[in-house]
Amino acid sequence: MVILNQRVAGMNESSLDRFVSRARRAVGLRGTVTVLITSSREMRSLNSRFRGKDKATDVLSFPPQFESPRFAGDIAISAEIASENARRFGHSPAEEVKILALHGVLHLAGYDHESDNGEMAAVEEQVRGKLGLPSALIHRTRTASGATKRNSSGATPRKGRTP
Repeated sequence: MVILNQRVAGMNESSLDRFVSRARRAVGLRGTVTVLITSSREMRSLNSRFRGKDKATDVLSFPPQFESPRFAGDIAISAEIASENARRFGHSPAEEVKILALHGVLHLAGYDHESDNGEMAAVEEQVRGKLGLPSALIHRTRTASGATKRNSSGATPRKGRTP
């Protein structure tokens, strides 16, 4: 399910929902994912409340509190930061939202780029290619000099991922 609290040029609920389904299948994530496209203000509030970081971020992932075969988790994305990143990297805001959604799906699948010695980055790059997306989030964060410092998506790693 997709909730568009903020509009993104070239994207609607059904197109993002279809993309998230493809991304889930590509990484072997079972269960539904809810995606919220919202403001940077709301992202700052969520980041502060759930991660203790009082700043806006581009994407956050929230695995379910209790294991469920039907529900994989929630993803929140800042439409404003996605638009800024899209301008910076030369692609559309809709493509940027898809990049961020894929990143969130990987977190829900149990990947954690902050502690996995590049495993998530490698999978993200591979899946990005399969889905026809431009530069992977982790890859460009490492190569850009400060351009995406707000990319600090948070997720609690889940055991038993099946990518």
